[in-house]
Amino acid sequence: MKRTYLALIAVALAGSMSTAAHAVPPTVTPSPGYDARLQEQRAASRAATAPAIKPRRVKRVRTH
Repeated sequence: MKRTYLALIAVALAGSMSTAAHAVPPTVTPSPGYDARLQEQRAASRAATAPAIKPRRVKRVRTH
């Protein structure tokens, strides 16, 4: 009987802990300034790692 109660308590505790990890308070809102700085930082990071290759310009052939 005690084992059953302990098992139920353990399951309930594990379930409540897993849902609390994803909870976000309703007062948390994204900051536009922070998001802009984050996007600039990510763009700079991509530009630093990407090779600097310019695309070739292809002449168009007219078919008139």
